[in-house]
Amino acid sequence: MKELNINICFRLYQMDELSEADRQLVDKAIQATANSYARYSHFNVGAALRLLDGQIVIGANQENAAYPCGLCAERTAIFAAQAQRPDQPITDIAIAAKNSNGLLAAPISPCGQCRQVMLEIEDRYNRPLRILLYGTNGVLVADSTKDLMPLHFVDANMH
Repeated sequence: MKELNINICFRLYQMDELSEADRQLVDKAIQATANSYARYSHFNVGAALRLLDGQIVIGANQENAAYPCGLCAERTAIFAAQAQRPDQPITDIAIAAKNSNGLLAAPISPCGQCRQVMLEIEDRYNRPLRILLYGTNGVLVADSTKDLMPLHFVDANMH
């Protein structure tokens, strides 16, 4: 047997350490939490993504009594961008969440389904998707979805 270690690098920033463009993207994700329809979980998630041309597209989680008909914030933003601007790669995504106590202190991470969709965006455009995970205690930044899914599955695995 051989033991293998997978090392993943994240950077932790305070909001004032981010570039103006990254602060704007995180602010849009925070604002998008207000668009969430979270009647059942009361867990509001917002996402904001930047296209290669600089346009920002937002998304918010949407719940439904007929679970699992809802959709996560990350996928609402990604699918809206893909439906409207399929010619534009997504370069960055910021994610924020709040509950009844307000914005969360610790950054939240995308669910497995969102990670897979994000990974396929990287695969589709052959470029990394930079991820900013917001919490009031700091913003975790990863350079690629592969940092969230080091053992990933994409189209190339099927050939």
